[in-house]
Amino acid sequence: MAHGLAYYLRQAWKKPEAETLRQRMVEWRHSDTIVRVEHPLRLDRAHALGFKAKKGVFVVRVRILRGGHKRSRPTKGRRSKRLTIRRTLKLNYKSIAEQKAARKYVNCEVINSYWIGKDGEHYFFEVILADKHSPDVLADKELAFVSKGNGRAFRGLTSSGIKSRGLLNSVFKVPKVRPSLRANARTGN
Repeated sequence: MAHGLAYYLRQAWKKPEAETLRQRMVEWRHSDTIVRVEHPLRLDRAHALGFKAKKGVFVVRVRILRGGHKRSRPTKGRRSKRLTIRRTLKLNYKSIAEQKAARKYVNCEVINSYWIGKDGEHYFFEVILADKHSPDVLADKELAFVSKGNGRAFRGLTSSGIKSRGLLNSVFKVPKVRPSLRANARTGN
């Protein structure tokens, strides 16, 4: 992609028309939670994150409910000691979107994802997926790693997963995260 075209796409995305944005949100809100799309909405961002227009690589749009991630209190079948919910989910919205897409497309591996919009009730992300068994994907040196992958989204190996695990020390420092929260005296979720 030419540098000028990528710049134009990036600038056009920053200030979309209000009416276009409103129509998109209405359409997306009433569609399914996970929808396979023909081509990425943010082409420059998709290419930067690893998307390639070839067989075996595709994009899905995922809808996520906004709001807190605290688990709901059990209604019955527990003793009082087990009724309290003390922890909230430490995943970010993007990681949740990637995991939803990975659960639907079990033969594929999540490469990356990016934000495309929000309304009063939902966040919307586009998730880039690659088929693990596609010959075109296996022949590509940059995408061949997905054949060895086994649940990158669930193991926190995508960029949003690494961030939510606190491994990007330049962004924010979290103590005792290596090798993992679970390995450190079972203190993680």
